[in-house]
Amino acid sequence: MIQLPLLPLLHCLGCSAWLLLLAGPIASSASPADDSARRGDSSSSGSDEVQRQPHDSSYGTFASEFYDLRYLSEEGYPFPTAPPVDPFAKIKVDDCGKTKGCFRYGKPGCTAETCDYFLSYRMIGADVEFELSADTDGWVAVGFSSDKKMGGDDVMACVHDDNGRVRIQHFYNVGQWAKEIQRNPARDEEGIFENNRVTCRFKRPVNVPRDETIVDLHLSWYYLFAWGPAIQGSITRHDIDSPPTSERVVSIYKYEDIFMPSAAYQTFSSPFCLLLIVALTFYLLMGTP
Repeated sequence: MIQLPLLPLLHCLGCSAWLLLLAGPIASSASPADDSARRGDSSSSGSDEVQRQPHDSSYGTFASEFYDLRYLSEEGYPFPTAPPVDPFAKIKVDDCGKTKGCFRYGKPGCTAETCDYFLSYRMIGADVEFELSADTDGWVAVGFSSDKKMGGDDVMACVHDDNGRVRIQHFYNVGQWAKEIQRNPARDEEGIFENNRVTCRFKRPVNVPRDETIVDLHLSWYYLFAWGPAIQGSITRHDIDSPPTSERVVSIYKYEDIFMPSAAYQTFSSPFCLLLIVALTFYLLMGTP
């Protein structure tokens, strides 16, 4: 008789036992007797319902069920994702004087991206849409005044904060100081800080309930234009001592394209300078006596 070593024999028996344990559940789940029993139960009940299959606890089945539960709706379609954020639409100056009114302050022929200050307005239903832009990293604003002086004015400002956002705020001028008002009539606001410029767009109702700090835009007002630096999202004194204002009251129902030269370009357009240039030219042409 051939005698086998004891340890290798036990080792083989252990491997066989493990194989049987692994194959046992699979064989039992696929047993013909169980299948016939299930079919018998289904036929005896006379129901048209489909019998639920035994749950497969494998990792693949778990991952598939988790995906279906997490990412699919009841109809089996993926849940909609958030729409992409639209980029800020650039301000068009070709429409100035046609479909919207514009004020430009700066170099002759400047645009919304090159003017020191730019403002446009147009009617959209019961709202007025404003577009503002200025060469600053702080804030840009427009004020509605009964005169050309600061004090008692309704002001809308676009402020660039420390987080890089541009927020639309409402202020009321008390003398030379602007007080923020929590009641903000702006809506559909958007803004951007790019190329060292603060640019924004927002709508405001034409008619509002009577309020000391909010004017009715269906009336005509002088427009005050201002811009300047901001500290931690708070506006500070404007960049120039005498900010430009509209020469006359502005009606939102009348679209004009008005250009105002900045201080650097006002020197040669003043009457005194023009007279001096004419005198010098005459002197040079005539010669000295």
